[in-house]
Amino acid sequence: MDDLDHRILSLLRHDARQSIARLAGELGVSRATVRARIDRMVKSELIRGFTVVVRSDADRGLVRAIMQIAVEGRGTNQVLKALRGFPEVRALHTTNGRWDIVAELAAETLEAFDAMLGRIRLVDGIATSETSILLSTRK
Repeated sequence: MDDLDHRILSLLRHDARQSIARLAGELGVSRATVRARIDRMVKSELIRGFTVVVRSDADRGLVRAIMQIAVEGRGTNQVLKALRGFPEVRALHTTNGRWDIVAELAAETLEAFDAMLGRIRLVDGIATSETSILLSTRK
């Protein structure tokens, strides 16, 4: 990756819906150059996807939580792969200390949240977990 790739990524992080023409104009290079660079970064999996960032008030009605997960043995990759398949899992982080994985969760209702917890607890390789529901966001 060179400086141009870093600049493209920076602009895409700010707004992934920008047109190739707008990116090219902002960067002072041709549209073909921007397209080729983005295609190369997608093919090499440096860019793994494009996403939507919503306003925090859009999540206001959701039950949100942080789940800390301890993994049996060397099963972290297997557990991460399984958790990626849950639409309620918003983000996954590996960490050090007592817990191996921290998952950010969100569900529409407490009932849906409870059902999701039950499904997650059945994932092979999870030794134990601790979940804290997020009551309010202060910052």
